[in-house]
Amino acid sequence: MTGRGVWPHKAGAGRLRGVVFNIAFYLNLAAFLLVGLPLLAGPRKWAIAALLAWCRSSLWLLRVIVGLDVDFRGRENIPPGALLVACKHQSLWETFAVLTLFDDPATVQKRELFWIPVHGWFSHKFKMVPVNRGGGRRVVERLVAAARERLAAGRQIIVFPEGTRRPVGAEPQYKRGIGALYTALNVPCLPIALNSGLYWPRRSAIRKPGTVLVEILEPIPPGLEQSAFMKRLEEALETASTRLLEEAGYKPGGGNRTPPEAGGT
Repeated sequence: MTGRGVWPHKAGAGRLRGVVFNIAFYLNLAAFLLVGLPLLAGPRKWAIAALLAWCRSSLWLLRVIVGLDVDFRGRENIPPGALLVACKHQSLWETFAVLTLFDDPATVQKRELFWIPVHGWFSHKFKMVPVNRGGGRRVVERLVAAARERLAAGRQIIVFPEGTRRPVGAEPQYKRGIGALYTALNVPCLPIALNSGLYWPRRSAIRKPGTVLVEILEPIPPGLEQSAFMKRLEEALETASTRLLEEAGYKPGGGNRTPPEAGGT
């Protein structure tokens, strides 16, 4: 499936689409933060519903302005209730798009984001999961305690196991935090593979038309040894993500310098 943008697929169009989309994206975000301020005094569920509506509106803006769609595969693999979600991280795209798969998501976020005026107020309201970068036993203990509290409410904890966006085709760098969470929380872990970095590259203003492929893999049941879990998770995510990249026309190790313009062409 190839997305249809409002500009033709020519050199430089990706940057123009990106500029126009970014303006619309951040205006939409600002409107949500300002108009949604009364939600800070209401139930958390109302705020989460508004957040998910904003996420869906951002996907709509991508379709209309950029011609970038999404194909979510494997929704039947999502178990009900409390869950640990491990998502591949190539782009800013998945930080909002993947949330739409769940009814009450809680993402693991850098603690510094909770300190930003307005943005941080909503992070507190949503009861996202704060984490300090840098590791250490006490940091992991606080992370586990916060995640356990959210899980007790039946929520879905979304983690990006590598901690930061990685370039398409880069060697994986999985952090130990996901293993600590899996071991301590005793819930299934749902791996999510994707190829979003082809269309919304990290640290780039370019937005490319096409279809982001997202594959929701079979859950990893609780109870594995941490090392066995980490190996299984990395193999599942990297194998599936590489397959999705190749399906879009990307050739690992083939000298790709820019992603295909649309769905592998």
